[in-house]
Amino acid sequence: MNTYGENIKFSIFGESHGVGIGGVIDGIGAGEKIDFEKIDFLLKRRNHRASYSTQRSEPDKYEILSGIVDGVTTGAPIGFIIKNQDTKSNHYSVLSEIMRPSHSDYPAYVKYNGFNDVRGGGHFSGRITAPLVIAGGFTKDILSKKGVNIISHVIQIGDIKGESLLNKEIDDKLIEKLNSSYFPVLDDNLKEKFMEEIEKTRCDLNSVGGVVEVVITGLDAGCGEPFFSSVESRLASMLFSVPAVKGVEFGLGFDIASKKGYDANDFYYYDENKNVKTKTNNNGGILGGITNGMPIVLRVAIKPTASIFKEQETINVKTKENVKFSLEGRHDVCIVPRAAVVLECASALAIFDILKNN
Repeated sequence: MNTYGENIKFSIFGESHGVGIGGVIDGIGAGEKIDFEKIDFLLKRRNHRASYSTQRSEPDKYEILSGIVDGVTTGAPIGFIIKNQDTKSNHYSVLSEIMRPSHSDYPAYVKYNGFNDVRGGGHFSGRITAPLVIAGGFTKDILSKKGVNIISHVIQIGDIKGESLLNKEIDDKLIEKLNSSYFPVLDDNLKEKFMEEIEKTRCDLNSVGGVVEVVITGLDAGCGEPFFSSVESRLASMLFSVPAVKGVEFGLGFDIASKKGYDANDFYYYDENKNVKTKTNNNGGILGGITNGMPIVLRVAIKPTASIFKEQETINVKTKENVKFSLEGRHDVCIVPRAAVVLECASALAIFDILKNN
Protein backbone atom coordinates (compact mmCIF):
# COMPACT_ATOMS: atom_id res chain seq x y z
CA MET A 1 0.00 0.00 0.00
CA ASN A 2 1.12 3.55 -0.69
CA THR A 3 -1.04 5.34 1.89
CA TYR A 4 0.07 6.88 5.19
CA GLY A 5 -1.78 8.23 8.20
CA GLU A 6 -4.34 7.53 10.92
CA ASN A 7 -6.18 10.85 11.20
CA ILE A 8 -5.20 12.12 7.77
CA LYS A 9 -4.62 9.95 4.71
CA PHE A 10 -1.85 10.64 2.23
CA SER A 11 -1.45 8.52 -0.90
CA ILE A 12 1.42 8.81 -3.35
CA PHE A 13 1.61 7.61 -6.96
CA GLY A 14 3.79 7.60 -10.07
CA GLU A 15 7.15 6.42 -11.40
CA SER A 16 10.33 8.36 -12.03
CA HIS A 17 10.08 8.20 -15.85
CA GLY A 18 6.32 7.72 -16.15
CA VAL A 19 3.83 10.37 -17.29
CA GLY A 20 3.80 12.01 -13.89
CA ILE A 21 3.94 11.72 -10.13
CA GLY A 22 1.56 13.05 -7.53
CA GLY A 23 -0.51 12.52 -4.44
CA VAL A 24 -3.82 12.86 -2.65
CA ILE A 25 -4.08 14.11 0.94
CA ASP A 26 -7.37 13.80 2.77
CA GLY A 27 -8.13 15.22 6.21
CA ILE A 28 -6.96 18.82 5.97
CA GLY A 29 -9.91 20.91 7.11
CA ALA A 30 -11.64 23.66 5.20
CA GLY A 31 -10.54 27.29 5.34
CA GLU A 32 -6.76 26.81 5.54
CA LYS A 33 -4.97 29.37 3.37
CA ILE A 34 -1.95 27.79 1.70
CA ASP A 35 1.20 29.84 1.03
CA PHE A 36 2.18 28.47 -2.37
CA GLU A 37 5.39 30.52 -2.45
CA LYS A 38 6.57 28.46 0.52
CA ILE A 39 5.57 25.22 -1.22
CA ASP A 40 7.46 26.29 -4.35
CA PHE A 41 10.60 27.06 -2.34
CA LEU A 42 10.44 23.73 -0.53
CA LEU A 43 10.41 22.03 -3.94
CA LYS A 44 13.38 24.13 -5.05
CA ARG A 45 15.30 23.06 -1.95
CA ARG A 46 14.61 19.43 -2.84
CA ASN A 47 15.40 19.81 -6.54
CA HIS A 48 18.15 22.44 -6.66
CA ARG A 49 20.99 21.90 -9.09
CA ALA A 50 24.48 21.54 -7.63
CA SER A 51 27.71 19.66 -8.23
CA TYR A 52 26.56 16.92 -5.84
CA SER A 53 23.08 16.42 -7.33
CA THR A 54 21.67 14.74 -10.40
CA GLN A 55 21.78 16.86 -13.55
CA ARG A 56 18.25 15.83 -14.44
CA SER A 57 16.36 19.09 -14.97
CA GLU A 58 12.77 18.87 -13.78
CA PRO A 59 10.87 22.15 -13.16
CA ASP A 60 8.50 20.33 -10.75
CA LYS A 61 5.54 22.46 -11.79
CA TYR A 62 2.54 20.96 -10.05
CA GLU A 63 -1.16 21.20 -10.81
CA ILE A 64 -3.76 21.21 -8.06
CA LEU A 65 -6.60 18.96 -9.18
CA SER A 66 -8.97 19.31 -6.22
CA GLY A 67 -9.41 20.47 -2.65
CA ILE A 68 -8.05 24.04 -2.98
CA VAL A 69 -9.90 27.01 -4.49
CA ASP A 70 -8.35 30.48 -4.63
CA GLY A 71 -5.52 29.28 -2.38
CA VAL A 72 -7.84 28.07 0.40
CA THR A 73 -8.64 24.46 1.31
CA THR A 74 -12.23 23.35 0.74
CA GLY A 75 -12.14 20.34 3.07
CA ALA A 76 -12.25 17.90 0.15
CA PRO A 77 -9.27 15.64 -0.64
CA ILE A 78 -6.41 17.64 -2.13
CA GLY A 79 -5.17 16.03 -5.33
CA PHE A 80 -2.12 17.20 -7.28
CA ILE A 81 0.14 16.03 -10.09
CA ILE A 82 3.61 16.84 -11.43
CA LYS A 83 4.26 15.94 -15.08
CA ASN A 84 7.67 14.39 -15.76
CA GLN A 85 9.63 16.14 -18.50
CA ASP A 86 13.37 15.40 -18.50
CA THR A 87 13.42 11.60 -18.83
CA LYS A 88 16.21 9.64 -20.52
CA SER A 89 15.09 6.06 -20.13
CA ASN A 90 17.60 4.42 -22.51
CA HIS A 91 20.20 4.38 -19.71
CA TYR A 92 17.99 2.05 -17.70
CA SER A 93 17.02 -0.67 -20.20
CA VAL A 94 19.79 -2.97 -18.97
CA LEU A 95 18.42 -2.82 -15.42
CA SER A 96 15.65 -5.28 -16.23
CA GLU A 97 18.43 -7.89 -16.14
CA ILE A 98 21.36 -6.36 -14.23
CA MET A 99 20.66 -5.76 -10.54
CA ARG A 100 22.34 -2.66 -9.08
CA PRO A 101 24.04 -3.44 -5.74
CA SER A 102 22.23 -2.00 -2.69
CA HIS A 103 19.37 -0.70 -4.85
CA SER A 104 15.75 -1.86 -4.82
CA ASP A 105 16.19 -3.60 -8.20
CA TYR A 106 16.54 -7.20 -7.00
CA PRO A 107 13.90 -7.33 -4.22
CA ALA A 108 11.47 -5.46 -6.51
CA TYR A 109 12.23 -7.88 -9.35
CA VAL A 110 11.33 -10.79 -7.07
CA LYS A 111 8.23 -9.17 -5.52
CA TYR A 112 6.74 -7.98 -8.82
CA ASN A 113 7.90 -10.90 -10.98
CA GLY A 114 10.04 -8.62 -13.15
CA PHE A 115 7.17 -6.30 -14.11
CA ASN A 116 8.37 -3.36 -11.99
CA ASP A 117 9.30 -0.15 -13.84
CA VAL A 118 13.11 0.11 -13.70
CA ARG A 119 13.37 3.44 -15.55
CA GLY A 120 15.01 5.90 -13.19
CA GLY A 121 14.23 3.57 -10.30
CA GLY A 122 10.50 3.58 -11.08
CA HIS A 123 8.32 3.94 -7.99
CA PHE A 124 11.38 3.45 -5.75
CA SER A 125 13.09 6.59 -7.06
CA GLY A 126 13.95 9.58 -4.90
CA ARG A 127 11.93 11.55 -7.45
CA ILE A 128 8.80 10.28 -5.71
CA THR A 129 9.72 12.47 -2.73
CA ALA A 130 8.49 15.52 -4.67
CA PRO A 131 4.80 14.72 -3.88
CA LEU A 132 5.87 14.10 -0.29
CA VAL A 133 7.34 17.61 -0.17
CA ILE A 134 4.13 19.13 -1.57
CA ALA A 135 1.79 17.33 0.86
CA GLY A 136 4.21 17.82 3.75
CA GLY A 137 4.59 21.43 2.69
CA PHE A 138 0.85 21.99 3.14
CA THR A 139 1.01 20.63 6.70
CA LYS A 140 4.30 22.39 7.47
CA ASP A 141 2.73 25.71 6.44
CA ILE A 142 -0.40 25.13 8.55
CA LEU A 143 1.66 24.00 11.57
CA SER A 144 3.91 27.08 11.38
CA LYS A 145 0.85 29.32 11.64
CA LYS A 146 0.01 27.49 14.87
CA GLY A 147 3.50 28.11 16.26
CA VAL A 148 4.95 24.67 15.43
CA ASN A 149 8.15 25.01 13.42
CA ILE A 150 10.14 22.21 11.78
CA ILE A 151 13.74 22.80 10.74
CA SER A 152 16.67 20.64 9.71
CA HIS A 153 20.39 20.90 9.17
CA VAL A 154 23.10 18.66 7.77
CA ILE A 155 25.11 17.46 10.75
CA GLN A 156 27.38 14.94 9.01
CA ILE A 157 28.76 14.08 5.56
CA GLY A 158 30.92 10.97 5.48
CA ASP A 159 33.26 11.13 8.48
CA ILE A 160 32.96 14.90 8.90
CA LYS A 161 30.64 15.89 11.76
CA GLY A 162 29.13 19.11 13.06
CA GLU A 163 27.37 20.06 16.29
CA SER A 164 23.88 19.05 17.36
CA LEU A 165 21.09 21.45 18.34
CA LEU A 166 20.02 19.05 21.11
CA ASN A 167 20.75 21.30 24.07
CA LYS A 168 21.03 24.63 22.28
CA GLU A 169 18.76 27.65 22.07
CA ILE A 170 16.63 27.76 18.91
CA ASP A 171 15.40 31.24 18.01
CA ASP A 172 13.48 32.75 15.10
CA LYS A 173 16.70 33.88 13.40
CA LEU A 174 18.04 30.33 13.27
CA ILE A 175 14.70 28.99 12.03
CA GLU A 176 14.69 31.55 9.23
CA LYS A 177 18.31 30.80 8.29
CA LEU A 178 17.80 27.05 8.01
CA ASN A 179 14.43 27.30 6.26
CA SER A 180 15.91 29.58 3.59
CA SER A 181 18.98 27.47 2.78
CA TYR A 182 19.51 24.96 -0.02
CA PHE A 183 22.28 23.34 2.04
CA PRO A 184 21.22 23.97 5.67
CA VAL A 185 24.15 24.00 8.10
CA LEU A 186 24.87 25.74 11.38
CA ASP A 187 28.39 26.74 10.35
CA ASP A 188 29.39 27.93 6.86
CA ASN A 189 32.95 26.71 7.47
CA LEU A 190 31.53 23.23 8.05
CA LYS A 191 29.71 23.47 4.72
CA GLU A 192 33.04 24.05 2.97
CA LYS A 193 34.42 20.88 4.55
CA PHE A 194 31.30 18.99 3.51
CA MET A 195 31.66 20.24 -0.05
CA GLU A 196 35.33 19.20 -0.18
CA GLU A 197 34.37 15.69 0.93
CA ILE A 198 31.59 15.51 -1.66
CA GLU A 199 33.87 16.74 -4.46
CA LYS A 200 36.58 14.25 -3.53
CA THR A 201 33.97 11.50 -3.65
CA ARG A 202 32.64 12.68 -7.02
CA CYS A 203 36.11 12.57 -8.57
CA ASP A 204 36.43 8.99 -7.32
CA LEU A 205 33.19 8.04 -9.17
CA ASN A 206 31.65 7.20 -5.81
CA SER A 207 28.92 8.46 -3.47
CA VAL A 208 28.75 9.54 0.17
CA GLY A 209 26.04 9.56 2.82
CA GLY A 210 25.49 11.51 6.00
CA VAL A 211 23.16 12.56 8.81
CA VAL A 212 20.40 15.17 8.96
CA GLU A 213 19.13 16.51 12.27
CA VAL A 214 15.47 17.55 12.42
CA VAL A 215 14.10 19.79 15.19
CA ILE A 216 10.41 20.38 15.91
CA THR A 217 9.59 23.31 18.20
CA GLY A 218 6.36 24.72 19.61
CA LEU A 219 4.63 21.47 20.58
CA ASP A 220 2.83 21.47 23.93
CA ALA A 221 3.32 18.69 26.43
CA GLY A 222 0.85 15.81 26.25
CA CYS A 223 0.71 15.11 22.50
CA GLY A 224 0.82 11.50 21.34
CA GLU A 225 -0.01 8.08 22.73
CA PRO A 226 2.01 5.41 24.58
CA PHE A 227 3.28 2.20 23.01
CA PHE A 228 2.13 1.54 19.43
CA SER A 229 1.16 5.12 18.57
CA SER A 230 4.06 6.79 20.36
CA VAL A 231 5.36 10.01 18.85
CA GLU A 232 8.67 8.26 18.14
CA SER A 233 7.03 5.35 16.33
CA ARG A 234 4.76 7.61 14.26
CA LEU A 235 7.64 9.83 13.21
CA ALA A 236 9.98 6.91 12.57
CA SER A 237 7.36 5.14 10.46
CA MET A 238 7.14 8.13 8.14
CA LEU A 239 10.87 8.91 8.11
CA PHE A 240 11.80 5.33 7.22
CA SER A 241 9.48 5.69 4.21
CA VAL A 242 11.92 8.19 2.68
CA PRO A 243 14.32 6.45 0.25
CA ALA A 244 17.89 5.89 1.55
CA VAL A 245 16.98 6.35 5.25
CA LYS A 246 18.74 3.66 7.30
CA GLY A 247 18.56 4.98 10.85
CA VAL A 248 16.50 7.28 13.10
CA GLU A 249 17.41 8.26 16.67
CA PHE A 250 15.85 10.68 19.16
CA GLY A 251 17.62 12.89 21.68
CA LEU A 252 20.97 11.37 22.58
CA GLY A 253 19.91 8.29 20.63
CA PHE A 254 22.32 5.37 20.92
CA ASP A 255 24.69 7.50 23.02
CA ILE A 256 22.21 7.45 25.89
CA ALA A 257 23.02 3.74 26.38
CA SER A 258 26.46 4.65 27.72
CA LYS A 259 25.07 7.10 30.32
CA LYS A 260 24.13 6.45 33.92
CA GLY A 261 20.57 7.38 34.92
CA TYR A 262 21.56 10.56 36.77
CA ASP A 263 23.44 11.86 33.72
CA ALA A 264 20.77 10.82 31.22
CA ASN A 265 17.77 12.18 33.13
CA ASP A 266 16.30 15.55 32.12
CA PHE A 267 15.67 17.53 35.34
CA TYR A 268 12.44 19.55 35.47
CA TYR A 269 12.15 23.17 36.56
CA TYR A 270 9.71 26.08 36.39
CA ASP A 271 10.89 29.07 34.37
CA GLU A 272 10.11 32.69 35.27
CA ASN A 273 6.64 32.33 33.70
CA LYS A 274 5.93 29.10 35.60
CA ASN A 275 6.23 27.03 32.43
CA VAL A 276 7.63 23.54 32.92
CA LYS A 277 10.99 23.02 31.21
CA THR A 278 13.86 20.55 31.47
CA LYS A 279 17.46 21.55 32.06
CA THR A 280 18.64 19.16 29.37
CA ASN A 281 16.86 17.48 26.47
CA ASN A 282 18.61 14.13 26.36
CA ASN A 283 15.35 12.33 25.58
CA GLY A 284 14.63 14.56 22.60
CA GLY A 285 11.34 16.04 23.80
CA ILE A 286 9.47 12.72 24.12
CA LEU A 287 8.82 10.60 27.23
CA GLY A 288 6.55 7.57 27.38
CA GLY A 289 5.74 8.17 23.73
CA ILE A 290 4.27 11.59 24.60
CA THR A 291 5.70 15.09 24.09
CA ASN A 292 7.02 16.84 27.21
CA GLY A 293 7.00 20.38 25.81
CA MET A 294 10.68 20.53 24.88
CA PRO A 295 11.80 20.54 21.24
CA ILE A 296 11.69 17.18 19.50
CA VAL A 297 15.22 16.52 18.26
CA LEU A 298 15.93 13.57 15.99
CA ARG A 299 18.66 12.51 13.60
CA VAL A 300 18.30 10.55 10.38
CA ALA A 301 21.08 8.49 8.77
CA ILE A 302 21.12 8.65 4.96
CA LYS A 303 23.06 5.94 3.15
CA PRO A 304 25.39 6.70 0.23
CA THR A 305 23.53 6.75 -3.08
CA ALA A 306 23.43 3.18 -4.38
CA SER A 307 23.82 4.30 -8.02
CA ILE A 308 27.54 4.97 -8.56
CA PHE A 309 29.80 4.98 -11.62
CA LYS A 310 32.53 2.68 -10.31
CA GLU A 311 32.56 -0.81 -11.78
CA GLN A 312 30.79 -3.20 -9.40
CA GLU A 313 30.10 -6.89 -9.05
CA THR A 314 26.49 -8.05 -9.37
CA ILE A 315 24.22 -10.55 -11.11
CA ASN A 316 22.28 -10.93 -14.36
CA VAL A 317 18.91 -12.47 -13.43
CA LYS A 318 18.13 -13.49 -17.02
CA THR A 319 21.34 -15.43 -17.68
CA LYS A 320 21.86 -16.28 -13.98
CA GLU A 321 25.50 -15.24 -14.20
CA ASN A 322 27.78 -13.20 -12.00
CA VAL A 323 28.78 -10.08 -13.91
CA LYS A 324 30.64 -6.78 -13.59
CA PHE A 325 28.67 -3.65 -14.26
CA SER A 326 29.37 0.06 -14.87
CA LEU A 327 26.39 2.38 -14.45
CA GLU A 328 25.33 5.11 -16.88
CA GLY A 329 22.88 7.95 -16.41
CA ARG A 330 22.49 10.93 -14.07
CA HIS A 331 22.89 10.30 -10.36
CA ASP A 332 23.56 12.20 -7.14
CA VAL A 333 26.97 12.02 -5.51
CA CYS A 334 25.33 12.97 -2.22
CA ILE A 335 21.59 13.27 -1.59
CA VAL A 336 21.92 14.48 2.00
CA PRO A 337 21.47 18.26 1.39
CA ARG A 338 18.41 17.62 -0.79
CA ALA A 339 17.03 15.04 1.63
CA ALA A 340 16.92 17.56 4.49
CA VAL A 341 13.78 19.30 3.24
CA VAL A 342 12.14 15.96 2.47
CA LEU A 343 12.67 14.90 6.09
CA GLU A 344 11.18 18.18 7.31
CA CYS A 345 8.06 17.64 5.22
CA ALA A 346 7.80 13.98 6.21
CA SER A 347 8.00 15.05 9.86
CA ALA A 348 5.33 17.69 9.26
CA LEU A 349 2.91 15.07 7.91
CA ALA A 350 3.51 12.85 10.94
CA ILE A 351 3.12 15.68 13.46
CA PHE A 352 -0.01 16.99 11.74
CA ASP A 353 -1.49 13.49 11.86
CA ILE A 354 -0.65 13.18 15.58
CA LEU A 355 -2.12 16.58 16.47
CA LYS A 356 -5.42 15.86 14.71
CA ASN A 357 -6.06 13.29 17.46
CA ASN A 358 -5.19 15.64 20.36
